[in-house]
Amino acid sequence: MKKLIANITLKLSGWKTETKNIESIKKSVMIAAPHTSNWDLIFMVAVFWKHNINVKFFIKDAYTKGIYGFFFKWLGGIGIDRSKKNNLVERAAQSFEKEEKLIIIIPPEGTRKRVEKWKLGFYHIAKTARVPISFGYLDYKEKIGGCGSFIPVTDSMENDLDKIQTFYKTKTGKFPELYNPKIY
Repeated sequence: MKKLIANITLKLSGWKTETKNIESIKKSVMIAAPHTSNWDLIFMVAVFWKHNINVKFFIKDAYTKGIYGFFFKWLGGIGIDRSKKNNLVERAAQSFEKEEKLIIIIPPEGTRKRVEKWKLGFYHIAKTARVPISFGYLDYKEKIGGCGSFIPVTDSMENDLDKIQTFYKTKTGKFPELYNPKIY
């Protein structure tokens, strides 16, 4: 059912997909960038459903409660109460220990608004959980989305972040003026 929904969504909207070896990864923290529109969630989920890749993502807990709660949980949403300190890095790392297969999507911009630099929680989660970082993206200019690559986390954070930044410099968000691929 999910694959059918994904195929229809992507076909009607004219999007193509690309997944470079992501099927071979059982566990990963996936960057989701650029993140400039609410449409990003719909297209990103559709891309991965098309390829039978089960992904989870953090979202404000208000979205996983009430009348729409079921829908966002069905999409893969994990509610997070951002008003409390909840040690998200440790919590996410423990999730990787419990699951045989898990890909958690994290938009490092943390918002759809323009930011001066990315938040590095995705990096700390991957390092703590000892899982690779995969490069999820939506390029609205080319109308292609997917996973462009992945890297293991090394002892050189600067080197790892340079590789990530190089990849994302060529991607265009729905609202390009809101996207800044500067990591640090």
